[in-house]
Formats: sequence, structure tokens, C-alpha cells
Amino acid sequence: MKKIIIIILLSCMLLVPSFGSFFVYTTFKLNQEEISKTICVQRKMVFNSCNGRCELQKSLKKYSDNEKRMQDNLKEKAEVIYIQNVPVNHFKFVVSIETRTAVFAYFDKKPISVSSSTFRPPSCFI
Repeated sequence: MKKIIIIILLSCMLLVPSFGSFFVYTTFKLNQEEISKTICVQRKMVFNSCNGRCELQKSLKKYSDNEKRMQDNLKEKAEVIYIQNVPVNHFKFVVSIETRTAVFAYFDKKPISVSSSTFRPPSCFI
């Protein structure tokens, strides 16, 4: 059960940055009346057609500029990491050690006889 909760939590953390402009828009819609009365540039006009949308555009622009700056920063860091991780291989020639084993069977002559005494099948004990 803990694993499922952790998986859902991590998935939400990965998806939150992609919904950033959605969060800006929802907070604007929730506070639109207050924004249009206090922050809006055209708040003193009698027929205010802005209704705080100018602040929404400023907030979205700020969010997109911030996101773009973070992406550029991340890209620079990735390039630095890519440049720093150049593999350097130092190869060294190692002379192989040859071991000669004594070979007792020479195949350059014809066999003279066959020895049957070397192989003895196991005797069965009943």
C-alpha cells in the first residue's frame, strides 16, 4: 500500500510543472473579482471591460518567462555535465603468460598396440 502511495505522489510531482499555467488561471478565476477591484490597471474606469485580465496576462507571462529561464538553466547544466563526462581510457599492453604443459601423448607415430587395462568399468555390488 505504501508503494502505491509513493508512486502516486511521485507521479503528481512530475506532472505539477506541466499544469503550472492551469494553476495560474484557476487562482485568477477564484480571485478575479478581488483582482479587478484592487490590482487592475483599469479599476477606476466606469465601464471596466478588463475585469483583471491584464493581471492574468502578466502572471502568465511571468510564469512562462520563469519556466523558460529554468529550462535554459537546466539545458546549460546538462551541457556542462555532458562535457565533463568525457571518458578517458588508458590502455596498457599486458603480455600474456604462456604455460607449457607436458604432453605425454605424441601423435606423430602410429600406435603399436591398444591398452585395455586403463579403463575398468565399475563392478556391481549386490
